[in-house]
Amino acid sequence: MPTIRFVKLKKPEKAKHLCLLAEKYFSEGKRVLLTVSDDNQGVTLDRFMWTYSKGAFLPHAYDNGSVECFDEPVVITLKERNCNNAQVLIMGAPCSLEFVRRFEQVVDFAELYDDSLAEAARERFRQYREAGFAPDMHE
Repeated sequence: MPTIRFVKLKKPEKAKHLCLLAEKYFSEGKRVLLTVSDDNQGVTLDRFMWTYSKGAFLPHAYDNGSVECFDEPVVITLKERNCNNAQVLIMGAPCSLEFVRRFEQVVDFAELYDDSLAEAARERFRQYREAGFAPDMHE
């Protein structure tokens, strides 16, 4: 059963946190899968990963169907498909419980700066608990 961690966001800075978390897990030698909700977010995050931090290099690919991602340590995807055999799932977009179960570690976000996003995060937190996970919350 995966470890599920919620990260509290008080400002709309999810892209920055996606990059920082991917970098953290990559530096620990783990393969990472990042989910996004649409192609615009995927392309934007792909570009942002090259510029979010001076001197940082995070090898990654955007799984848009035109590239092979088997060997990529970090992959951005729209689909619930673990194409790089990642151990860590960082959810820029929510995923099904069935998909979440396939990972060792999962990161979700509680976007507290928006009431509807915060309520959706509370609901996901409840669903994780009801499914037998033990999610925890981090600043």
